[in-house]
Amino acid sequence: MLDRQHLAALVAVSRTGSVTAAAEKLNVTQSALSHMVKKLEDHHGVRIWTKSGRGLRFTQAGEYLLALADRLLPQLDHAERILADFAEGRRGALRVGMECHPCQKWLARLTPRYLAAWPDVDFDVRTSFRFDGVAALLGHEIDLLITPDPVKLPELAFTPVIDYELVLVVHLTHPLAAQPYIRPQDLVDETLITVPVSIERLDIYTRFLVPAHCQPRRHRTAEVTDLMLQLVAAGRGVAVLPDWLVEEEGAGMPLRAVPLGKHGIRKHINLGIRRGDEGTAYLAGFVEMARQFGR
Repeated sequence: MLDRQHLAALVAVSRTGSVTAAAEKLNVTQSALSHMVKKLEDHHGVRIWTKSGRGLRFTQAGEYLLALADRLLPQLDHAERILADFAEGRRGALRVGMECHPCQKWLARLTPRYLAAWPDVDFDVRTSFRFDGVAALLGHEIDLLITPDPVKLPELAFTPVIDYELVLVVHLTHPLAAQPYIRPQDLVDETLITVPVSIERLDIYTRFLVPAHCQPRRHRTAEVTDLMLQLVAAGRGVAVLPDWLVEEEGAGMPLRAVPLGKHGIRKHINLGIRRGDEGTAYLAGFVEMARQFGR
């Protein structure tokens, strides 16, 4: 049976010029090396080399094996380094799922830093608006979930990386802009603009309007947060967004962010992973980088 040891031995003999020197380089005895090659010759019924004076001359079969070794041994060495990278968490595939619609730009700013720090990790982002992010994480469809709504399950671990407050964004001339905070009944005559997710997942409904038995006159959605802010700036409605996003993207626009309720609606962006994956270096590296990156 031809294996890597045979190929390495032939290369060593070819480069050193003798069995004795090759055996010393490989840290084996001369008799052990000679016996290994003799078994290979007997198994395949060919001669690998013949004596030529004080040296050795490779046969056609031996030259073929040397050429094979020159191709295969570097590939095997490379494969071993890759496997070591996998074992140490330096290489792999990180599939990120998103349930945080406004976080796309935050992730876009973080991604170049991560790619530079982990060049051997394949990186992919999947939006979770068309599927249940927690189910995708449990089902190994994704490896990390970005979500404002962590679920307490023994199989998952969530780490908060961004603290923020949900605010109502209104035009500077809107009557609500003068109020210290928004009450649920203040929205009954408004066109409310939100991200395109179900009402059951919108805090403005579940934590603010529904408990007060209120609803807006009209509810519409916008796929892009820039468009949401532009609609509000044009007087087409009011929007609910994280305060940090309004500060960053609404700068220079005629907008005001007003707290929802006297105590506001506080939230966290969380990164969820499967328990047992905490030791994967490139996963832990993403979580730590996100914590340091913050907003």
